[in-house]
Amino acid sequence: IWPDLPECFQLSVLSWVQCIYLWAVSPIYIFCLKKNKKGYIMMSLLNRFKTAFGFLLWIVCWIDLFYTLHEGNQPPIYYVTPLVLGMTMLLATFLIQFERLRGVQSSGVLFIFWLLCLLCATVPFRSKILQGEVTDKLRFTTFYFYFSMVVCEFILCCFNEKPPLFSNVVTDPNPCPEATAGFLSRITFWWFTSMAVKGYKMPLEAKDLWSLNKRDSSKVMVPRLLNEWEKEEAKAKLSEESVASQATYAKPPPSTTNHISGGGEGESSPEEVEVLLSSKKVAHQPSFLRALVKAFGPYFLIGSGYKLLQDIITFVNPQLLKMLILFIKEKDVPNWWGYTLACLMFFTALLQTLILHHQFQYCFVTGMNVRTAVIGAIYRKALVITNAAKRSSTVGEIVNLMSVDAQRFMDLTTFLNMLWSAPLQIMLALYFLWQILGPSVLAGVAVMIMLIPFNAFIAMKTRAYQVEQMQHKDARIKLMNEILNGIKVLKLYAWESSFKEKVLAIRQKELIVLRKTAYLGALSTMAWTSAPFLVALTTFAVYVTVDEKNILDAETAFVSISLFNILRFPLNMLPQVISSLVQASVSLKRVQNFLSHDELDPDSVNRSNTVTEFAVTVVNGKFTWGKDDAPVLHNINVMVPQGSLLAVVGHVGCGKSSLISALLGDMEKVEGEVSVRGSVAYVPQQAWIQNATLRDNILFGNPYNEQKYNSVLEACALTPDLQVLPGGDMTEIGEKGINLSGGQRQRVSLARALYSDADVYLLDDPLSAVDAHVSKHIFDNLIGPEGALKGKTRILVTHGISFLPQVDNIMVMVDGRVSEMGSYQDLLKQNGAFAEFLRNYIIEDDELFPDDALSNHTDMVDSEPMINEAKRSFIRQMSIMSSDGENPRSRSVRRHGCSQRKHSESQDKKKPREMEKLIQAETVKGKVYLEYVKAVGPLLSVVICFLYGCQSAASIGTNIWLSEWTNDAVTNSTAENVQMRVGVYAALGFAQGILIMIASFTLAMGNIGAAKKLHFNLLTNKFHTPQSFFDTTPIGRIINRFSKDIYVIDEALPSTVLMFLGTFFVSLSTILVIVSSTPIFAVVIVPLAVIYVFVQRFYVATSRQLKRLESVSRSPIYSHFSETITGCSVIRAYGRHSAFVLMSDIKVDENQKSYYPGIVSNRWLGVRIEFIGNCIVLFAGLFAVTGKDSLSPGLVGLSVSYALQVTMSLNWMVRMTSELENNIVAVERVKEYSETKTEAPWEVEDKKPPPEWPMQGNVEFNDYSVRYREGLDLVLKDITLRVKGGEKIGIVGRTGAGKSSMTLCLFRLLEAAGGEITIDNVKISEIGLHDLRSKLTIIPQEPVLFSGTLRMNLDPFEKYSDEEVWKALEHSHLHKFVSNQAAKLDLECSEGGENLSVGQRQLVCLARALLRKTRILILDEATAAIDLETDDLIQSTIRTQFEDCTVFTIAHRLNTIMDYTRVLVLDKGRIAEFDTPTNLISKRGIFYGMAKDAGLAQ
Repeated sequence: IWPDLPECFQLSVLSWVQCIYLWAVSPIYIFCLKKNKKGYIMMSLLNRFKTAFGFLLWIVCWIDLFYTLHEGNQPPIYYVTPLVLGMTMLLATFLIQFERLRGVQSSGVLFIFWLLCLLCATVPFRSKILQGEVTDKLRFTTFYFYFSMVVCEFILCCFNEKPPLFSNVVTDPNPCPEATAGFLSRITFWWFTSMAVKGYKMPLEAKDLWSLNKRDSSKVMVPRLLNEWEKEEAKAKLSEESVASQATYAKPPPSTTNHISGGGEGESSPEEVEVLLSSKKVAHQPSFLRALVKAFGPYFLIGSGYKLLQDIITFVNPQLLKMLILFIKEKDVPNWWGYTLACLMFFTALLQTLILHHQFQYCFVTGMNVRTAVIGAIYRKALVITNAAKRSSTVGEIVNLMSVDAQRFMDLTTFLNMLWSAPLQIMLALYFLWQILGPSVLAGVAVMIMLIPFNAFIAMKTRAYQVEQMQHKDARIKLMNEILNGIKVLKLYAWESSFKEKVLAIRQKELIVLRKTAYLGALSTMAWTSAPFLVALTTFAVYVTVDEKNILDAETAFVSISLFNILRFPLNMLPQVISSLVQASVSLKRVQNFLSHDELDPDSVNRSNTVTEFAVTVVNGKFTWGKDDAPVLHNINVMVPQGSLLAVVGHVGCGKSSLISALLGDMEKVEGEVSVRGSVAYVPQQAWIQNATLRDNILFGNPYNEQKYNSVLEACALTPDLQVLPGGDMTEIGEKGINLSGGQRQRVSLARALYSDADVYLLDDPLSAVDAHVSKHIFDNLIGPEGALKGKTRILVTHGISFLPQVDNIMVMVDGRVSEMGSYQDLLKQNGAFAEFLRNYIIEDDELFPDDALSNHTDMVDSEPMINEAKRSFIRQMSIMSSDGENPRSRSVRRHGCSQRKHSESQDKKKPREMEKLIQAETVKGKVYLEYVKAVGPLLSVVICFLYGCQSAASIGTNIWLSEWTNDAVTNSTAENVQMRVGVYAALGFAQGILIMIASFTLAMGNIGAAKKLHFNLLTNKFHTPQSFFDTTPIGRIINRFSKDIYVIDEALPSTVLMFLGTFFVSLSTILVIVSSTPIFAVVIVPLAVIYVFVQRFYVATSRQLKRLESVSRSPIYSHFSETITGCSVIRAYGRHSAFVLMSDIKVDENQKSYYPGIVSNRWLGVRIEFIGNCIVLFAGLFAVTGKDSLSPGLVGLSVSYALQVTMSLNWMVRMTSELENNIVAVERVKEYSETKTEAPWEVEDKKPPPEWPMQGNVEFNDYSVRYREGLDLVLKDITLRVKGGEKIGIVGRTGAGKSSMTLCLFRLLEAAGGEITIDNVKISEIGLHDLRSKLTIIPQEPVLFSGTLRMNLDPFEKYSDEEVWKALEHSHLHKFVSNQAAKLDLECSEGGENLSVGQRQLVCLARALLRKTRILILDEATAAIDLETDDLIQSTIRTQFEDCTVFTIAHRLNTIMDYTRVLVLDKGRIAEFDTPTNLISKRGIFYGMAKDAGLAQ
């Protein structure tokens, strides 16, 4: 039976608690409300009721007071209490109205107040019921009235008011419900539930996300940080100036350098610098840290306040546990005390949960804001930083500042509170422990401290291994990348197995490192699991042995264990926090340095629109790239009249582009004046293309005007290209314009300039990237005197001489100076630098425009017969090296390639959708888990689970033994058993440690085995996959399987599985322990488990979607940023600075929009799961109290202390389940690619051709047809032909006639659709692929080399001796080159053979062919890349070395095949003509036409 509290206590303490609370809080609260004005709320029914009840309560209290006065001679408490209560109720009523006027929709202050009132009123309520007869009728009535009113107020307080009038919430399409959520909903994160349910029902999409809270947006955050940073910079400047003025010297006049000083000594001349350096120590750098603290500190401190509260509350539960155990011991204490304790434990745990998660919420939001602000600040800075500063860091580094460093700040803010909280927790824990155990505690602490260096050592080693692992992984991916890029060549040469060995060798090294890491991992797991046990063991052993009187009873043991558990967390966190701090400080420095870089001076170019006849003037300008570099341009004087066309010419590197940069203000102006009238359009030498649609690239932020737009396209010759692009002008263009050719990019860049309709056009060599006839078209229609830009001022940097006669003025530059300037005729007459320039270039020029009107210097050319000769060979070479592949002949090839690429991309877009559906559908299929278990090995999996079970059993065993040991204290049989108790305890503990080590090690071995198996299957399958798969699948997607997914299987999955199993067994053993000590607990398990599973399913589904959305929206930030950095001069030139900043901000906000719900989802989960944990504590306590008589204190201690720990593992279990589901997908993806269709077997045993086959080299095609893939048209149709051994056959035909397909058929890269090919009476379709391919030789079109030694590139299987290899090199004319190299045959080729010229690469391919030397040679002639010299070498070698072989040549230049035995002319996949070259010419058919075009026939 509960006792009755004395009336005095009821009237004083219980009535005053809420009053003291409200009066204490209200001044602060009213002050806060005064500052916050959201508009007022209309009087609602809810509000009227609240106010009315408040008044009634006041009246009730005062009725009491007047009644007391009426009675007289009562103790003073009867006067004071009603008076105080009445005043308090008035205050509450006032607050209700004041909140309404200030637009507060739900009040936390009042909620807590009414809750306190209710709690305090329940006690007298109960005692009044118990009293039986009523002595005091009036007070009895007023109290019941009071109680019912308080209950009503409390219930009403839970509801939300309507939103205030005149508020701007409505404009938002999808507002975040947090803003309008009530107090209760906020504390428990209930408002997030709608999102969780939505994510569970169907995959979330970007449109389902709530919009970002105003206060978290870039618009608010970035300026907040930048303001503080600017203050810092100003301070630094001030201190610098004061330092400078203290220095004693006469200050020379400041030189006008073109930049704003950003923390360096900007305006100082050399003499000044020396003095400054001596006294520089005093000047302080602007501190970015201080700026961050000022901008985000206050908000963060709220979180810290919560943390402090939480730390203190943490220590309440062990004290309550102690009381509970004492309660169980004492048999005659009333039961209500036990129930109170259990409820108190529940409430403190609940409070702790809520406070902890709010602290996390504050920290995470701060982190998110810091990231937003830092990214914004870096982006804004990157647009205005000088070129010298830009050179000091690469694009990659700057992007890293944004991705890695900003992320580090974000991670740190979540940990930052641990810096002071961890020491605090440690101190408190030690204090309480000392009280219980005395000095013996030190033994336990010593063990903990000894474990720290052990863990640190393991961490260091692990890190070292990780670095090594990364190196192997990079090497493997690099090799895979090369293999996939050159897979066709590997197939043609039948070299797959050699390369497979290479990959597996690297993989083996990788696995060895993984295995070492696993050993360490097992050790550290053991340390981590055994730590609490070891500490307990040493402490208890010391405690019991130090003094005979020390008896280990239940409260001592279990309370100290729960304290040790508290202690464990901060001790493990501290090293993490410190390392994270170190990283963040490095990042801080990097960001600070970047933000302190010099900025471009916006006023270096005078843009004022003064009316003069000159649009551009430079008066003795002297410019440099960096303020410490030598000047690049000296005394430049230029006057460009309004509307004229000025051409700037000169040799490479004479400063033409620098001049343009100087006019844009991108260079440092050392002296002189620059002015540019009106707006500027700029076309850089390397076209800068955004990742947007083609139309957006041209409009560049200007409004769309169809007529103007079409004329622009026409002038830039873009109309034909649009027909080729799959989406016309709405085609999405990849990063850096990847799906446009060089010429197309340049023309888009020109179109952008033309569309912007500026006053001054700066064109930096825009015609170099395009083809001759296109450049003529552009000059005539766009730049030239009759073009679209006539009447605008144009400055054109050019190399093409043919245009020079048509420009108004020419400016010749030599070594950064203007050497001469004037019209074309004037300069020719002067016969100075310009005439020289013309003479150098004239060869090339005539070649470009043989038909152009250049009669005025033909005499010059003819007078020099030497040049003429050179010119002819030059023209010949040029006709092969069709400059950009845009001349009509090769255009079709490019179109074909382009459309094919687009085709694969559009497929690409379709596929991920299906893939994602596959991944999201329900949860991951159980089948995938089964696949993984199969890969680990079914038996091994069972063993692992068994081992985990054993270690859990051992762990429970140790604790049960401990509780038995503590029960000795009750029976007073302690002294004799000590040795035995300690011994068994130790044995059980060590058994657990060793078991967990074996278990985690076995698990790691299983995982590594699975990783090995999965990778091996994937690799084998990819080498056996037919070529068509590689043609249709983007390489990136295959590489992704080999890098990302294999990485997940190697490293992420094992650790997740380990954690999952660990937490699972801990949770299981907790439940078991509680059930075994209080069996009735089993009743509660079912409902709790149901809630748990529910929450877990909702969370996992939603958080996975949110993670995906977050990562999808993250990459645009970085790609947009790197794009901006490369194009910042263009952005500045067009004045689109602020638009790009806005774009970046929008992208960051989009990303944070999915990140914010991600944070909240973790809080939502935490509150719910911990609530379940707290319920377990509650029930464990309650049932312990009910079963008090039958339970020993040890068992109670055991079950409650287990319950107190369970929250953590329940929480982790959900996280791990979700991780596991995310990671297991990798297995599915790898599996999918390990089971694609394979090509024919490499070797067929019973059909092996004789080793010396083919002897003669006869080749026959019978009715042969072939198609590239299922569902496509035939490329070759019914081809029948016979070739005798030793014949030389040339194959010709227009593009797409099926020439290359002929070779692919011989090698069976394409399998026949009908008919067959026989070589020397062996049907090639019956033998193994390697048997066939190794007996044919090909010199492919593109020479593909792999990174490795030259020797490896020639002979990967090491079949041939060194003499043979040298001989082949000699015949292929590489002998001299190789023998001059220091490494000789071991010369390292870089990736793709970058360190050899294209010609040399082609010769290496020839050497490969010479080494193999089979009876049949196929030569796929290079279209363009090869220079004529190499070409002749190859042809002559083939004629001499392959005399008696059958040779098929796919010819692009007819002169190579004019002396062949026969020529095969293909047309649309059929044989059009097949005869000797002379007969074909006399037939006057297709071949004759081609020969005539090539000038080989009349």
